Amino acid sequence: MYVPSAFAEHDPARLRAFMRRHSFATLVGHGAGGMVASHLPLLVDETPDGATVLLGHMARANPQWRAIEGEAMAVFAGPHAYISPTWYDEPGTVPTWNYAAVHAYGPFRVVEDRDDLLEILRRSVSAYEGPRPFPWAFDESGPHVGPMLKAIVGFRIEVSRLEGKWKLGQNHPEARRRKVVRALEAQPDDDSRAVARLMAETLPPDD
Repeated sequence: MYVPSAFAEHDPARLRAFMRRHSFATLVGHGAGGMVASHLPLLVDETPDGATVLLGHMARANPQWRAIEGEAMAVFAGPHAYISPTWYDEPGTVPTWNYAAVHAYGPFRVVEDRDDLLEILRRSVSAYEGPRPFPWAFDESGPHVGPMLKAIVGFRIEVSRLEGKWKLGQNHPEARRRKVVRALEAQPDDDSRAVARLMAETLPPDD
Protein backbone atom coordinates (compact mmCIF):
# COMPACT_ATOMS: atom_id res chain seq x y z
CA MET A 1 0.00 0.00 0.00
CA TYR A 2 1.28 3.45 -0.89
CA VAL A 3 1.54 5.30 2.43
CA PRO A 4 3.04 8.81 2.40
CA SER A 5 4.61 9.63 5.75
CA ALA A 6 1.91 12.21 6.59
CA PHE A 7 -0.74 9.47 6.48
CA ALA A 8 1.14 6.59 8.14
CA GLU A 9 -0.23 5.06 11.34
CA HIS A 10 2.29 2.87 13.19
CA ASP A 11 0.76 2.27 16.63
CA PRO A 12 0.06 -1.51 16.80
CA ALA A 13 -2.62 -1.05 19.48
CA ARG A 14 -4.48 1.47 17.35
CA LEU A 15 -4.14 -0.72 14.26
CA ARG A 16 -5.51 -3.76 16.10
CA ALA A 17 -8.41 -1.71 17.49
CA PHE A 18 -9.20 -0.55 13.96
CA MET A 19 -9.11 -4.11 12.61
CA ARG A 20 -11.46 -5.31 15.36
CA ARG A 21 -13.89 -2.49 14.62
CA HIS A 22 -13.78 -3.14 10.87
CA SER A 23 -13.33 -6.90 11.06
CA PHE A 24 -15.09 -7.87 7.82
CA ALA A 25 -11.93 -8.06 5.74
CA THR A 26 -10.80 -8.95 2.25
CA LEU A 27 -8.38 -11.89 2.36
CA VAL A 28 -6.05 -11.90 -0.64
CA GLY A 29 -3.59 -14.59 -1.65
CA HIS A 30 -1.62 -15.81 -4.63
CA GLY A 31 -1.50 -19.35 -5.92
CA ALA A 32 -0.83 -21.33 -9.04
CA GLY A 33 -3.93 -19.88 -10.71
CA GLY A 34 -3.12 -16.25 -9.87
CA MET A 35 -4.67 -13.87 -7.38
CA VAL A 36 -7.70 -14.92 -5.33
CA ALA A 37 -9.74 -13.06 -2.69
CA SER A 38 -12.50 -13.80 -0.20
CA HIS A 39 -14.56 -11.50 2.03
CA LEU A 40 -14.57 -12.81 5.59
CA PRO A 41 -14.86 -11.72 9.23
CA LEU A 42 -11.52 -12.09 11.00
CA LEU A 43 -10.67 -12.25 14.69
CA VAL A 44 -7.69 -10.17 15.82
CA ASP A 45 -5.47 -11.63 18.55
CA GLU A 46 -2.47 -10.22 20.38
CA THR A 47 0.09 -12.72 21.68
CA PRO A 48 1.91 -12.24 25.02
CA ASP A 49 4.97 -10.97 23.16
CA GLY A 50 2.91 -8.33 21.31
CA ALA A 51 2.55 -10.05 17.94
CA THR A 52 -0.70 -9.90 16.00
CA VAL A 53 -2.54 -13.05 14.84
CA LEU A 54 -5.62 -13.25 12.62
CA LEU A 55 -8.07 -16.14 12.91
CA GLY A 56 -10.94 -17.05 10.63
CA HIS A 57 -12.73 -19.75 8.70
CA MET A 58 -14.17 -20.24 5.24
CA ALA A 59 -16.27 -22.79 3.39
CA ARG A 60 -14.34 -25.95 2.55
CA ALA A 61 -15.81 -25.60 -0.95
CA ASN A 62 -14.00 -22.27 -1.31
CA PRO A 63 -10.84 -23.11 -3.31
CA GLN A 64 -8.85 -20.25 -1.79
CA TRP A 65 -7.60 -22.18 1.24
CA ARG A 66 -5.96 -24.73 -1.05
CA ALA A 67 -4.67 -22.12 -3.49
CA ILE A 68 -2.79 -19.69 -1.24
CA GLU A 69 0.95 -20.16 -1.44
CA GLY A 70 3.06 -18.43 1.22
CA GLU A 71 2.02 -14.97 2.34
CA ALA A 72 -1.56 -13.71 2.46
CA MET A 73 -2.83 -10.17 2.84
CA ALA A 74 -5.91 -9.10 4.80
CA VAL A 75 -7.37 -5.70 3.94
CA PHE A 76 -9.43 -3.95 6.62
CA ALA A 77 -11.30 -1.02 5.12
CA GLY A 78 -12.74 1.68 7.32
CA PRO A 79 -14.92 4.72 6.61
CA HIS A 80 -14.28 6.72 3.46
CA ALA A 81 -15.70 9.91 1.99
CA TYR A 82 -15.43 12.11 -1.08
CA ILE A 83 -13.91 15.52 -0.37
CA SER A 84 -15.22 18.36 -2.56
CA PRO A 85 -12.90 21.28 -3.37
CA THR A 86 -15.88 23.60 -2.83
CA TRP A 87 -15.52 22.95 0.91
CA TYR A 88 -12.09 24.60 0.96
CA ASP A 89 -13.46 27.82 -0.54
CA GLU A 90 -10.01 28.39 -2.04
CA PRO A 91 -8.81 28.50 -5.66
CA GLY A 92 -6.52 25.81 -7.04
CA THR A 93 -7.81 22.93 -4.90
CA VAL A 94 -8.90 19.58 -6.33
CA PRO A 95 -11.25 16.75 -5.31
CA THR A 96 -9.91 13.86 -3.26
CA TRP A 97 -11.04 10.96 -1.09
CA ASN A 98 -10.32 10.58 2.62
CA TYR A 99 -10.26 7.17 4.27
CA ALA A 100 -8.59 4.85 6.74
CA ALA A 101 -7.37 1.32 6.03
CA VAL A 102 -5.07 -1.37 7.42
CA HIS A 103 -3.23 -4.09 5.51
CA ALA A 104 -1.96 -7.13 7.43
CA TYR A 105 0.52 -9.58 5.88
CA GLY A 106 1.69 -13.00 7.02
CA PRO A 107 1.89 -16.72 6.27
CA PHE A 108 -1.47 -18.46 5.81
CA ARG A 109 -1.84 -21.60 7.95
CA VAL A 110 -4.78 -23.98 7.60
CA VAL A 111 -6.52 -25.13 10.81
CA GLU A 112 -8.36 -28.44 10.48
CA ASP A 113 -8.03 -29.87 14.01
CA ARG A 114 -11.57 -30.24 15.39
CA ASP A 115 -10.88 -28.65 18.77
CA ASP A 116 -8.97 -25.73 17.28
CA LEU A 117 -11.70 -25.17 14.70
CA LEU A 118 -14.37 -25.27 17.40
CA GLU A 119 -12.44 -22.66 19.36
CA ILE A 120 -12.40 -20.34 16.34
CA LEU A 121 -16.18 -20.74 16.04
CA ARG A 122 -16.72 -20.17 19.77
CA ARG A 123 -14.72 -16.98 19.67
CA SER A 124 -16.43 -15.79 16.50
CA VAL A 125 -19.85 -16.28 18.06
CA SER A 126 -18.73 -14.55 21.24
CA ALA A 127 -17.31 -11.59 19.32
CA TYR A 128 -20.41 -10.95 17.22
CA GLU A 129 -23.23 -12.23 19.42
CA GLY A 130 -21.83 -11.08 22.77
CA PRO A 131 -22.72 -7.37 22.37
CA ARG A 132 -26.31 -8.16 21.28
CA PRO A 133 -29.12 -7.76 23.85
CA PHE A 134 -30.37 -11.31 23.18
CA PRO A 135 -27.31 -13.25 21.92
CA TRP A 136 -27.65 -16.53 20.08
CA ALA A 137 -26.09 -19.48 21.93
CA PHE A 138 -23.79 -21.85 20.09
CA ASP A 139 -24.92 -25.39 21.04
CA GLU A 140 -21.83 -27.51 20.39
CA SER A 141 -23.70 -30.70 21.24
CA GLY A 142 -26.25 -30.27 18.47
CA PRO A 143 -26.37 -32.82 15.62
CA HIS A 144 -25.63 -30.09 13.11
CA VAL A 145 -22.17 -29.33 14.54
CA GLY A 146 -20.35 -32.34 13.05
CA PRO A 147 -21.51 -31.72 9.46
CA MET A 148 -20.86 -27.98 9.90
CA LEU A 149 -17.25 -28.57 10.96
CA LYS A 150 -16.70 -30.84 7.97
CA ALA A 151 -18.00 -28.08 5.69
CA ILE A 152 -15.51 -25.41 6.82
CA VAL A 153 -11.77 -24.87 7.15
CA GLY A 154 -10.14 -22.65 9.74
CA PHE A 155 -6.97 -20.63 9.28
CA ARG A 156 -4.55 -18.40 11.14
CA ILE A 157 -2.22 -15.69 9.91
CA GLU A 158 0.72 -14.75 12.11
CA VAL A 159 1.12 -11.15 11.04
CA SER A 160 4.64 -10.26 9.99
CA ARG A 161 3.84 -6.75 8.76
CA LEU A 162 1.11 -4.19 9.44
CA GLU A 163 0.46 -1.09 7.33
CA GLY A 164 -1.93 1.60 8.46
CA LYS A 165 -3.05 4.53 6.35
CA TRP A 166 -5.12 7.36 7.78
CA LYS A 167 -5.55 9.66 4.74
CA LEU A 168 -7.33 12.49 6.51
CA GLY A 169 -5.94 15.67 5.03
CA GLN A 170 -2.91 15.87 7.32
CA ASN A 171 -0.98 17.43 4.43
CA HIS A 172 -3.36 20.44 4.42
CA PRO A 173 -3.31 23.48 6.71
CA GLU A 174 -5.33 23.17 9.91
CA ALA A 175 -7.89 25.80 8.89
CA ARG A 176 -8.64 23.94 5.66
CA ARG A 177 -9.00 20.65 7.49
CA ARG A 178 -11.46 22.17 9.94
CA LYS A 179 -13.59 23.35 7.01
CA VAL A 180 -13.66 19.80 5.68
CA VAL A 181 -14.63 18.39 9.09
CA ARG A 182 -17.58 20.80 9.30
CA ALA A 183 -18.68 19.93 5.77
CA LEU A 184 -18.45 16.18 6.42
CA GLU A 185 -20.42 16.51 9.65
CA ALA A 186 -23.23 18.08 7.62
CA GLN A 187 -23.41 15.19 5.12
CA PRO A 188 -26.31 12.71 5.35
CA ASP A 189 -24.27 9.46 5.26
CA ASP A 190 -22.62 7.64 8.15
CA ASP A 191 -19.27 7.25 6.39
CA SER A 192 -18.83 11.01 5.95
CA ARG A 193 -19.56 11.66 9.61
CA ALA A 194 -17.20 8.83 10.64
CA VAL A 195 -14.41 10.37 8.54
CA ALA A 196 -15.15 13.73 10.18
CA ARG A 197 -14.62 12.14 13.60
CA LEU A 198 -11.33 10.56 12.50
CA MET A 199 -10.15 13.87 11.05
CA ALA A 200 -11.07 15.67 14.27
CA GLU A 201 -8.83 13.27 16.20
CA THR A 202 -5.84 14.43 14.13
CA LEU A 203 -6.46 18.11 14.87
CA PRO A 204 -5.17 20.02 17.90
CA PRO A 205 -7.87 20.85 20.47
CA ASP A 206 -9.73 24.14 20.04
CA ASP A 207 -8.55 26.94 22.28
